[in-house]
Amino acid sequence: MLVAFSVAPSGSDSSGSVAEAVAKAVRVVRESGLPNQTNAMFTLVEGEWDEVMAVVKKATEVLQESSPRVSLVLKADIRPGHTGQLTAKVDRIEEHLADTP
Repeated sequence: MLVAFSVAPSGSDSSGSVAEAVAKAVRVVRESGLPNQTNAMFTLVEGEWDEVMAVVKKATEVLQESSPRVSLVLKADIRPGHTGQLTAKVDRIEEHLADTP
C-alpha cells in the first residue's frame, strides 16, 4: 500500500505557517521505519495497510495535541503483492520520458 497524506493544524495559528506542526507529523513518519518521502504538498509512506494507517493516525494525533482542529487529506494506492512502489512508479515515468525526444 502506498499512501500520500497531508496533515496540518487548522485555525490555531494566525500567521498561516504550519511548518513546525507539519515537521512533528513528518518526524512520526520517519521514526516509523517505513519507506517514506516528503515533498511540498504530501508525505508518502509505503507498507502494509495496518502499519501505514497506524502511522497516519499517530501523525494526526501528534497535531491534535496542540491544535483544536486538524485537517487530513489522504490518497491510497492499494495494490497487494507490490512493494517498492514509492520509487518504482517514478522510475517507470522517467523511463518513458527518456524514450521521448
